[in-house]
Amino acid sequence: MNGATMNGDAAHTLGTAWASAKVNLYLHVGPPGAGGLHPVDSLVVFADWRAADRITARRFPQVALRLEGTQAKALRREPNNLSVAAASTLREACGLHGLGAELTLYKELPVAAGIGGGSADAAATMHVLNSLWSINFGEAALENIARQLGADVPACVRSRPVVMRGAGELLEDAVCPSLEAVLVNPGVKLETRRVFERFDKLGGRQPFAETSPPASTDAGEFVASLARDYRNDLQPAAISLCSEIEKVLEALRGQKGCLMARMSGSGPTCFGIFESAEAADAAASAIAARKRKYWVKATTFRGAGPGVV
Repeated sequence: MNGATMNGDAAHTLGTAWASAKVNLYLHVGPPGAGGLHPVDSLVVFADWRAADRITARRFPQVALRLEGTQAKALRREPNNLSVAAASTLREACGLHGLGAELTLYKELPVAAGIGGGSADAAATMHVLNSLWSINFGEAALENIARQLGADVPACVRSRPVVMRGAGELLEDAVCPSLEAVLVNPGVKLETRRVFERFDKLGGRQPFAETSPPASTDAGEFVASLARDYRNDLQPAAISLCSEIEKVLEALRGQKGCLMARMSGSGPTCFGIFESAEAADAAASAIAARKRKYWVKATTFRGAGPGVV
């Protein structure tokens, strides 16, 4: 989620950043605590530019938002846009109330899809305006501000592999290989609140305990461990609300070179991890040709090696 660097005076008047899809490679969920929040333990990675929104900003007297892109229509009737909220929150945090910007959100990620699109948009907005407005807050300061916007936003500020714990606000950088993948959304919205409510009603949850991510940096061994030893605890609840998720998983598993398939977050978007970029591209083309209403993207989940900061 790094903003592109501009040359000369343009650096002071225009900025841009990618808002990458956030994917939960696993998501373990515990029973709700006293405040009603569920503890989570999740390894999160981020897609490359092929599965991302984009934010641009230019100086303007006030904060304004334009929506463009294939998924923009779904946001036009939303009263509270997280990008606008992020701009206002950042402005309040630095105490410079006269700052303004015209934001353009190129919306390509589906809404209410379990891949953190709104959170990624908010984080990208903070990165762009932090530079455009010459605030120059460090990453830790931006993460603290991001906590006011939602549990997923601090992770999206980092936009690199992290383990999320607590209610999602406790972050730890993680070592993870880059993975070739396909993201598939069936074109159905699924509210996170409803999935957690169904999760609680279903009961029978597995014992909850924090765990460490797979230790191997070899992609094959990493994925084998991921498929064998980890899970998404929300997947059964989400499928009970949206049976199309199971069809998406079957479509991914049926493609040549698919090593594993799983739902991300609270769904309904699912991911398949493939043995090569060529296999992922072929799978995405095949699924998109058969399921015209699906949102399908081949992408790379960006990894991080030892010593990441």
